[in-house]
Amino acid sequence: MAKGIEIRAAHFPGRAPIDAYGNGGFRFADMSHRGSILCLPSGIHGWDMDMSKPLSPEDFRRVLDEAADIEVLLVGTGTELRRLPEELRLALKSRGISSDPMSTGAAVRTFNIMLAEQRAVAAALIAV
Repeated sequence: MAKGIEIRAAHFPGRAPIDAYGNGGFRFADMSHRGSILCLPSGIHGWDMDMSKPLSPEDFRRVLDEAADIEVLLVGTGTELRRLPEELRLALKSRGISSDPMSTGAAVRTFNIMLAEQRAVAAALIAV
């Protein structure tokens, strides 16, 4: 008897440039994902975040857990620039991560360039 649909956490186990964004999601590595994503050294993970939610250190737990391999975190805040809350900025800084908020489109472009340069970059990208 069939078990039914199994829902798994969205995860691509590798580093890949973002090929496209928009319409509520992203395309990368011949795949697509609806919703926001975290691009980390451990891979690309689905991220339960949207423009209506405030940013907090807890939302960036996975980023903080991988801090040893991240120098720069690009935060794509959607269609408009949002400042990172002081608590979040300090949490990242205390782990040695420089954070740079920008629109999601700018973050995608910058991430792809820095990834091609083999820099220790990560990105938190809110879907637009």
